[in-house]
Amino acid sequence: MAAAVFLAVSFALLGIQEATATAGFIQAPLSQEGLVGGSVALHCEAVGRPVPEIQWWFEGNSPNDTAYQLWDGAWLDRVHIHATYDQHAASSLSIDKLSAEDAGTYECRANNDPNRNHLTLTPRVRWVRAQASVVVLKPGTIETFVENYNSKIRLTCTLNQSSIEIVGHRWMRGNKVVKEDTLSGLTTEFEVDKEETGMGNYFCVFLPEPTGKGEFILLPPNVTAVKKSTHGEEGTTITIMCKASSNLPLLYWTWHKVVDSDSEIIVSDKKKFFVNSTGLETRLTIYNLDPSTDPGSYLCNGTNSEGSGWETITLRVHSHLAALWPFLGIVAEVLVLLIIIFICEKRQKSSHDADADEDELGSAPLKSSGHSLDKDKNVRQRSTS
Repeated sequence: MAAAVFLAVSFALLGIQEATATAGFIQAPLSQEGLVGGSVALHCEAVGRPVPEIQWWFEGNSPNDTAYQLWDGAWLDRVHIHATYDQHAASSLSIDKLSAEDAGTYECRANNDPNRNHLTLTPRVRWVRAQASVVVLKPGTIETFVENYNSKIRLTCTLNQSSIEIVGHRWMRGNKVVKEDTLSGLTTEFEVDKEETGMGNYFCVFLPEPTGKGEFILLPPNVTAVKKSTHGEEGTTITIMCKASSNLPLLYWTWHKVVDSDSEIIVSDKKKFFVNSTGLETRLTIYNLDPSTDPGSYLCNGTNSEGSGWETITLRVHSHLAALWPFLGIVAEVLVLLIIIFICEKRQKSSHDADADEDELGSAPLKSSGHSLDKDKNVRQRSTS
């Protein structure tokens, strides 16, 4: 109200005098505090005749930093400047996605001298200046805790430190607010009734935002195998391992062996199998591997209060004779080849002997035919005498 009255009086006087007046501020920017990742806004207004121009300048906190002018879109479009020039000048500066380097002194400058931006002429009137400091605070670190008791789960968030006074806490399930208070403590709690509230993603928010924010994922564990497929040698020992990611503590781990599309639970007897589970990890050790019974699929199952997660690991066991199989295969191939060659040569030799016998029979004279000719010759000779 006082600023408006002062503005009206100033222009009344200017109108009466109908003369020029140097620029002066009717509203100077105020110092601000912001959190890393947040935003700040500065505003200033100036009067004069003619209406003055307003510029924004920045100087960092480092000893070697020098002041330089800001413009709309500077700092990778994180700086936004809006100005209006009507009966007086007004300008707003906003900075998004604050970082530690944005801390420093921001200066609003005003001048209505015609030569204020001339490259060679010196302006007759100096720029009037109003400064504001911006402090960028780093959000505190939030530690989260989950406790199970009866049918409820207690969620706890603790903020290690805060440069801003805490004015309250807000608990959210997804985008829905489920609890809010105006307490100033660095610790806040919320109890989840699994039957009424349900599971999902929960957030604790320290006010004012973004002082700090923590997240809880109340879901069954996500179980993964360190190696989904592995192998061992006959007679040796092997260990397979699974891990789980879960915001809720795991209640227990179990191991199963898949047999004929069914699973059998593995009992840790320390003779054939040994199960060692600690928190979010579990290990199954198998002794004296047998290639006839141990190969197959093994299931690791982790369970928390919200359900179970599982993963499958495939185990292969190599026999002592495994290294001989390639050699035995080559030997078998050679033997088969030799047998084929032997049979082919045998058949070829038999066929050659048969052809030779036929040739001998075809070239020898027939004894019976020659004897008949001799008889005929004798008979003819007798008849002649």
